[in-house]
Amino acid sequence: MRRRQVPLPGGRTDPGRRNGGGYSMNGGFAGDQLARLSGFIEAKMALHFPPTRWSELENKIRSAARELGASDAGAFMDELLSSSLTMDRMETLASNLTTGETYFWREPRIFDALEARIVPEIMNAREEHGDRRLRVWCAGCSTGEEAYSIAIALHRALPRIDDWNVAVLATDINPRSLLKAKAGIYGEQSFRNAPSWLAERYFRQSKNGKREVIPEVRKTVSFSYLNLAEDKYPSALNGTASMDIVFCRNVLMYFTGERLRTIVGQFHQSLVDSGWLVVAACECSQDYFREFETVQFHEATTYRKNTHPSSPRSTTDRVPARAGLPIGLKKRKPVETARKSIPQQAREKAAPKAIELRLEELADQGRLGEALALCEESIDRDKLDAHMYFTRATILVELNRAVEAMDSLRKSLYLEPDCIGCNFTLGNLALRTGDAKTGRRCLRNAQALLGRHPDDEILPELEGLSVGRVEEIIAESLLSN
Repeated sequence: MRRRQVPLPGGRTDPGRRNGGGYSMNGGFAGDQLARLSGFIEAKMALHFPPTRWSELENKIRSAARELGASDAGAFMDELLSSSLTMDRMETLASNLTTGETYFWREPRIFDALEARIVPEIMNAREEHGDRRLRVWCAGCSTGEEAYSIAIALHRALPRIDDWNVAVLATDINPRSLLKAKAGIYGEQSFRNAPSWLAERYFRQSKNGKREVIPEVRKTVSFSYLNLAEDKYPSALNGTASMDIVFCRNVLMYFTGERLRTIVGQFHQSLVDSGWLVVAACECSQDYFREFETVQFHEATTYRKNTHPSSPRSTTDRVPARAGLPIGLKKRKPVETARKSIPQQAREKAAPKAIELRLEELADQGRLGEALALCEESIDRDKLDAHMYFTRATILVELNRAVEAMDSLRKSLYLEPDCIGCNFTLGNLALRTGDAKTGRRCLRNAQALLGRHPDDEILPELEGLSVGRVEEIIAESLLSN
């Protein structure tokens, strides 16, 4: 007798056994359940589990169910599919579904390219314009080994790094991995393929034979939660705009089709002109990276943001670096964001319309220094202008001048304490700069203010996020800090 063909995602079929209500896997979940679960996980977390990995998915869901105290894994899965995904469940699922397998100096040829090619080109271009800042995003950082490896490479490549404003943003969907990353303490397994000089020069001895990242490297890196499937980027609010380099290695392999194209497109937008995207060797694909030019450095393949995406190039020659404008500002218009953050009544007493329009024009053109100067002139005329302090802060964030931005946000909040955008932005900046007390206080203030609004209300000052989504982001930030 011919076995029944069970529909799978995408219209494919797979032979299965009848077991009561349908397909089963060794007495486990039914095939239609696993198909729905796979689609759910991909939509919510951008993790792809094809039918060949359904057995693995089932085992991981059973583990998550036990961890959350559910005695019936099948009932837990049904509930998961029929209700909203809480942050507690998201954390547990992420911890069980994502792989934390990583180590220092993985694929050394990439770090050779970073030190010998990428950073020197950025440095030379920036020196010409007197702009000594360098921003790197390590997306999908897991337990932090790659992010610290990047920071170490930057220390090696920049001979006078203290003269530079260098920041490595490391994000991940797994809060438990982030906690380990923030601790910066690692065992021998994390050094299994690293050169000996790395541990000797950039780590110090810790308890139980482990090693701890030295403070000079740790201060370069900040860690935060970010879900590549759901969160908005590029964004000044989560620090993902105007990046010089984006690292996303051994992460894209878990994405498929349009989801992968969308994420790569967002990385493209997150980069400044001529910025660099670094992926794992097994993830390189001309099909998915058409908007980039392919750059070979010895055996390493990297991608560079092509300012003429209609004619992608591939090169092994040295490409002159071009100082790019911060496109995050171009797309996100910080002046407009600030205007939407401050109540209209307060704005009417503040900056004239002509100043706002001029600020928007300067920001759109990437002329941030001039925009900042105009803000400060306006503040000198009216020191009670909450809107202008917030506008100044958004520009300072794009310039990677976090301490000054925080000071400006505090002044704005003093004048308008109920501003959700100010509280949320200051809270996130404080957490990123190590001021957990201020960060938690401001995020709790934002949480309380959001409680006055319905979950589905859109917040234009937070780039179109809903109240409910911002509440989830805050809850996750408070949980992991």
